[in-house]
Amino acid sequence: MIYHYDGTKEKCPIPLVQTRLLLKQLTPGDTCMLMLKDAGSIKDIPKLLLKQGYSYSQTPKANGIIEICIQAKHFDKEKKIL
Repeated sequence: MIYHYDGTKEKCPIPLVQTRLLLKQLTPGDTCMLMLKDAGSIKDIPKLLLKQGYSYSQTPKANGIIEICIQAKHFDKEKKIL
């Protein structure tokens, strides 16, 4: 499934909170597309994604908008977290 979130008219922390909620819904194979304009969100959301181990790409768009494409984590049954 592909999730879309347009946070271009919102300021931090709203896009960060909404992104956290979307991440909880993702299942392996899902994609989440974020559109952001707020400088705080553009800085904080990639940090959150790296901290939680998500794979993502970031693409600049027109008018200072950044698109972030997040790939849901795949659970590996062979690896165990100690």
